[in-house]
Amino acid sequence: WLQPQEPPRQLGRDAAFDRDMLADTPGVIEFRSGRSAIEPLPPGVWRRIWGDVGREAPPGDYGPALGDPDLRAAIADHLGRSRGVVCDPSSIVVTTGAVQGIDLVARATLTAGDTVGFEEPGAISARNILEARGAGILRIPVDEDGLRVDDLPRGPDAPRLVYVTPAHQYPLGVRLSADRRTALLKWAQAQDSLVLEDDYDSEFRFGAPPLPALASLDTGGHVAYLGTFSKVLTPALRVGYLVAPPALLDRLERLKRMTDYHTPWPVQRALAGFLLGGHLERHIRRMRRHYASKRLALLDALSGLDGYAHAFGLEAGLHFCIELAPGLDASAVSRALRARGVIVTPLADCYDGPVTRQGLILGYGGLTPDEIVRGGRILVETIREHAESIWMRSGARR
Repeated sequence: WLQPQEPPRQLGRDAAFDRDMLADTPGVIEFRSGRSAIEPLPPGVWRRIWGDVGREAPPGDYGPALGDPDLRAAIADHLGRSRGVVCDPSSIVVTTGAVQGIDLVARATLTAGDTVGFEEPGAISARNILEARGAGILRIPVDEDGLRVDDLPRGPDAPRLVYVTPAHQYPLGVRLSADRRTALLKWAQAQDSLVLEDDYDSEFRFGAPPLPALASLDTGGHVAYLGTFSKVLTPALRVGYLVAPPALLDRLERLKRMTDYHTPWPVQRALAGFLLGGHLERHIRRMRRHYASKRLALLDALSGLDGYAHAFGLEAGLHFCIELAPGLDASAVSRALRARGVIVTPLADCYDGPVTRQGLILGYGGLTPDEIVRGGRILVETIREHAESIWMRSGARR
């Protein structure tokens, strides 16, 4: 059993995982996407809620596989008011993080060899999960209006599942247009396929009007909606949730029970108290202002990149991208930055096929204002030095 006859399947490399060894090094500045800030979390409220949980008698047996009833009801109420997703609490599955949610849907819908429509470029961790379940990845390009729905095959070649991040595409940061949302739902209905909508950081928008969640528009049971508390609170909680179509719910319940019985009871009870007390919505309002300030600070710190790079994907979320001027190499810039104590992710890491854009992903949610200023200065200096070196060698002086 130690020596399989066939080599194990090669999965895409998770760049964030590769960089974790450096992340906690003192003085290193990591522009990791998806990191959240916990300093605005009201400590008195947080301690009081956990104190209330500590005074509850713990259950004497396993809890419901689908999750704590109070938490599921609170999530349903929150989604109805914040995202227009009207759902019954019975359709919600509380997961141990969004990663488990993707895995459960993959196990519930796919058999080995099935294809999954996947954004290109796209989220590395989600792609790895789907490939680990034996799925073939069908790369669907993303442009300024999001997933190119017209590129999805129809008929016998149609994928059983399509994974999308319509509110803030990862990594490019664009939003799926209203017309394409309608087209994607019509496609799913016609092909009898499932759309997995990963709404990972839709709470944070900056001047852009909200667009309806796919799940709020779905009338045929062809969308599974995935949410998480990692961005609005902290990924350390390891709690996410699915809003499942009726046809999928029983299978998800069985798979969840097989996997870990249920998400830990104390964390579910604490989150239920946080939501039912109205604290989450107040916290999100504070966080929007907090992240808007950080976003502006980073854009200001990068003002010296005019002619060398430009920022895009600015309307929402906790990261945006910068695209380098033609001829520059984002991977080379990333290596040079690492040598100077700054960690960034090249866009190239998120491509499964040929790389069409040379850029960097800049997450700012977990950085302090000082780190943003220092990291931004080093970014500007490094990119300019790289560009001048390339242009001098090629004779393309600017």
